[in-house]
Amino acid sequence: QVQLVESGGGLVQAGGSLRLSCAAPGRAFSRLAMGWFRQAPGKEHEWVATISLSGSSTYYADSLRGRFTTSRDNAKNTVYLQMNSLNPEYTAVYYCAAGEEPLRNVREFDYWGQGTQVTVSS
Repeated sequence: QVQLVESGGGLVQAGGSLRLSCAAPGRAFSRLAMGWFRQAPGKEHEWVATISLSGSSTYYADSLRGRFTTSRDNAKNTVYLQMNSLNPEYTAVYYCAAGEEPLRNVREFDYWGQGTQVTVSS
């Protein structure tokens, strides 16, 4: 079983930035590709980004490419989501996800964090 712990959510004004973190304690992190999803109130679960085990490959939802950046520090067993130029439509619970490489699909994962709330005020 893989434990994922997100942090870094909060309240930010429109136009601001936040960086989310997701820690995955244990040796499993060295086998895991990582992903980010979000779910806004009344909307479906939405894929945001994926990063490969090495960090050399990243994938983004078309609408967020250039605004969000995911990265990882394998020495710290942590993956990050840098979010810039936030707008109120990005208010959602953001989830970290993990899956062993090779992934079946860059949007399919086996393990999930508990989520962290991001609220963007206008």
